[in-house]
Amino acid sequence: MRIAMLQNNYVVGDLVGNAAKIASSVHAASQARPDLCLCSELSLLGYPPLDLLLNKGFIDASWRILKELAQTLRKTPPVLVGLAEPNTRQEGRPLWNSAALLAGGEVKNVFHKTLLPTYDVFDEDRYFEPFDEPGWFELGGLRIGVTICEDIWNDKDFWKSRRYRLDPIARLASQGVHCIVNLSASPFHLGKHAFRQKMLSELARKHGLPLIYVNQVGGNDDLVFDGRSSVFSAAGALIATGKAFAEDLVVADLDSFPGKNAQALEQQDEVSCQEQEAWKALILGTGDYLRKTGFSKALLGISGGIDSSLVAAIAAHALGPENVLGVLLPSPYTSSASIEDALELAANLGIKSMTIPIDELMTGFDQALKSAFAGRPADVTEENIQARIRGNLLMALSNKFKYMLLTTGNKSELAVGYCTMYGDMAGGLAVIADVPKSLVYALARWLNATHGRVIPERVISRPPSAELRPNQTDQDSLPAYADLDEILQRYVQEHRSDEEIIRDGFDPDVVQRVVKLIKAAEFKRRQAAPGLKITDVAFGSGWRMPIAAHWPL
Repeated sequence: MRIAMLQNNYVVGDLVGNAAKIASSVHAASQARPDLCLCSELSLLGYPPLDLLLNKGFIDASWRILKELAQTLRKTPPVLVGLAEPNTRQEGRPLWNSAALLAGGEVKNVFHKTLLPTYDVFDEDRYFEPFDEPGWFELGGLRIGVTICEDIWNDKDFWKSRRYRLDPIARLASQGVHCIVNLSASPFHLGKHAFRQKMLSELARKHGLPLIYVNQVGGNDDLVFDGRSSVFSAAGALIATGKAFAEDLVVADLDSFPGKNAQALEQQDEVSCQEQEAWKALILGTGDYLRKTGFSKALLGISGGIDSSLVAAIAAHALGPENVLGVLLPSPYTSSASIEDALELAANLGIKSMTIPIDELMTGFDQALKSAFAGRPADVTEENIQARIRGNLLMALSNKFKYMLLTTGNKSELAVGYCTMYGDMAGGLAVIADVPKSLVYALARWLNATHGRVIPERVISRPPSAELRPNQTDQDSLPAYADLDEILQRYVQEHRSDEEIIRDGFDPDVVQRVVKLIKAAEFKRRQAAPGLKITDVAFGSGWRMPIAAHWPL
């Protein structure tokens, strides 16, 4: 048996465009004469469709277009397409998360997802009813078991406990299927690929069944999907894989199916390190976010600092340097070194640059507020005004030239509120909002080592500073970033208490201060631009903390 995996980049809600992409991929795959073509989860709708699923007109249109697609593909091999089907029962949620089998110009069968994730970024129980049983169909004398994403994430031996009461793979194995196919839309985070490969390999080996896993690729809002569709033999060997962070068509020839153990691939992944993986994810997420929201160009403030330098590099690679504008907004506190480094960065990347000094605007604000602030010393208020002047100017340029403004704050700063609402937080996409400061530096060093000296060395070596007052450094207000990121890893990523973190050897005063800052900054994060998710716990759709809360401060 030969199976084609259609690893595509879909646009949420674009039913016509997604159907056309599926049809094009199936026709391309047909040249290899596969027996079956597989799409990813909810492929016709794009994943995640969120509250579009509540729109009956959207669901009705998807089925009309599915039937048209079936006619378009009437002379091709059968194809499994992901979409939502109305729940015909009198109870439960209104939809099933489904996979439709198209063959001979008709919808031959429909299979439903049995396990619905409601953790991290997932909220499928809001829309879908879990189905009672996984399904299978017969093709060429073989039984093909059909599962959808979460259905494969429940092996009791791998997880050491059942996450759900039903084990769809065990159920299908007991029904005599000859292989398992899985339609997925599995969001990326650092380290997930290796974990997922191990899980899939052990699942195939445990049941002695070949496993074909098809994953979506591309960026949709804050989520990035890495593709890497995979085929595992009955012995758990990886025998075919799709590209990382790119569309791909993978045809796996399983003529030994379901018997002999196929030879494992020698090269399993073209991504060699964490920095490269993060870099690819950020480029894909940035490019897709702009393209899918109707933008082709971006601008950002470049300060000569490490964060804006990295974001500028990401934007240049994602959009092309000719489509990126870097804006210098120097104040009286901006050092000559910062201006030199920002201009050198722009030249290295080949992006356009513009300089707008803010000295006179700062003076204007001082005069306007002079009587209101009489008798009060300068403090963080004046520093925030500088950031808001810059944000106002950048948004004006964004409006005038129809460029999307990219914000440049990192995860460490966003966690503790070291950012200014309507200032440096202004913009349409927070590119590195899920990148801790330590990883920002690692990415900058990796970029220079692999792409030539892109970021000026002085940007990496000198102490980071917002330059909002004379001789300011970030460490005037924050713990050393190495310590801060270790505390954030434990508190945000691992959900450990401050008491547990202190027992790990961290200074109690520092830990309690950081935890207090995290909680106090929740209202800021709720108003931040969407940030690309690259860690297992990101601020955004997967972080659901109350703002008005008192436990405990």
